[in-house]
Amino acid sequence: MTAAAPRWTLKLGRGPSPDRSLIGGKAASIARMLSLNLKVPPAFVVTTAACAAYQAGEFPAGLETEIDDGLAWLEAETGRRFGMGPSPLLLSVRSGAAISMPGMMDTVLNLGICDETERALTVETGQHSFARDTHRRFLELYASIVMKAPSLHLDPADMPETWRAAIAAAAGAAIPENPRDQLKEAVTAVFDSWNSRRARKYRQHNGIDDSLGTAVTIQAMVFGNLDDSSGTGVLFSRNPLTGERKPFGEYLSRAQGEDVVSGKFTPLRLDAMHDRVGEAHGLLLRASEILERDSRDMQDIEFTVQQGELYLLQARSAKRAPLAAVRAAIEMAQEGLISKDEAVARVSPDQFRELSRPRLPEAATAGMTPAAKGEGACPGVASGIAVGSADEAERRGAMGESVILVRETTSPEDVHGMIAARAIVTAHGGATSHAAVVSRSLGRPCVVGCGDGALALIGETLTVDGSGMVWRGALKLVTPSIDSDPLLGTLVTWARVLGDTKFDQPSGAPTLEATGSAT
Repeated sequence: MTAAAPRWTLKLGRGPSPDRSLIGGKAASIARMLSLNLKVPPAFVVTTAACAAYQAGEFPAGLETEIDDGLAWLEAETGRRFGMGPSPLLLSVRSGAAISMPGMMDTVLNLGICDETERALTVETGQHSFARDTHRRFLELYASIVMKAPSLHLDPADMPETWRAAIAAAAGAAIPENPRDQLKEAVTAVFDSWNSRRARKYRQHNGIDDSLGTAVTIQAMVFGNLDDSSGTGVLFSRNPLTGERKPFGEYLSRAQGEDVVSGKFTPLRLDAMHDRVGEAHGLLLRASEILERDSRDMQDIEFTVQQGELYLLQARSAKRAPLAAVRAAIEMAQEGLISKDEAVARVSPDQFRELSRPRLPEAATAGMTPAAKGEGACPGVASGIAVGSADEAERRGAMGESVILVRETTSPEDVHGMIAARAIVTAHGGATSHAAVVSRSLGRPCVVGCGDGALALIGETLTVDGSGMVWRGALKLVTPSIDSDPLLGTLVTWARVLGDTKFDQPSGAPTLEATGSAT
């Protein structure tokens, strides 16, 4: 009897979620949100098994047919048509490993737009500027991610044929005209991004198995760039810097998700969303509570608002600063959400050590003017020489130098330099940008949105205070006393009662004294 052909795709519905290792974290989060009756655009997923087959040597036989079947299902779910009017279906194509690797792999948005579907979107929405903007966004992202063209900034005033000619000149090939061919190439590009330099470096640093592979989530687009009642953002169910039980996030009107995480734009605080789309804001806060209660952990939620209507795109356990890890764990245990055993288990020895590291006393900066000010994105203090490229940070860090990475913004391509740096400073971006999220996952002090003047500091010795200040020189620090910190004291007490010694300090460790500069 012939064995059944392997199934490479799965449609995401409200039933039991398939194995996370098969469908990846992004698709698993979509299935979870659907099971909680939250509003999510329909999606299907190409599994990690397909990625493994591709990595073994070829695009899996039968996968194109299954993708066509998935597209037909999305068309039925949305009442829209892929690659044609009058109501075009556009897609996002996003990576999704079983273990979260924020920003390390590739995404293509707005796939399915062309001259014909741009005209159809213009007629359907009455918004020509929206349709043309969406077309430009797709071409830029597809050229960069799929065709590996050098960074292109297409002039919004130009016509699409001019954009396509510029891409063909830069990439040495034209973008495929058939949207189904574009989709196949986008899926292949996401598979390839699993073995990109940045992804390998991130996995190596975090001890993630190289053999896991990535799934690919193919989802109907919703449009935060449609009009003034549309936008996009990121919400944390608790503050990822401090752990405070208070929603924390950012919102950008007339934008798509890449605008927020890229750091090229500085979004508004989440409160501003209430003034623009109040009903969606209220629904978002309620969804945050539902998702945190269901997961029993702090949530990082990506969302889009289209003409005042809220759509959730992803929810995952939040990357958090060491202080936030301790506070959230303790307070969740006190709230009865998790046990004390779980609270202790959620704080790693490395996070505990970060909180035990020297801090910057107020006296150290008395009478000084900061070299730069921005938004604190990850607490902590570090000193070093400011460098302007990730490659230089990696090279000098490997020689034993303490370096501060200073960039206009960071991108996933900078992760090797972020790992090597003692701290990160950016001229642009907010607390949910790529620089902020990755710095929290690495435990690096980070200040974002300092303005273009920050780039003039390259070459100087700086002290970065992750609360939002950058100072000239290597300033003197003090080591905190664990006994004087109620959060650390509570955590250590719980651990000792449970017989866990991972937070015990070595005999003779300092408690509160001058220590020298933050290196």
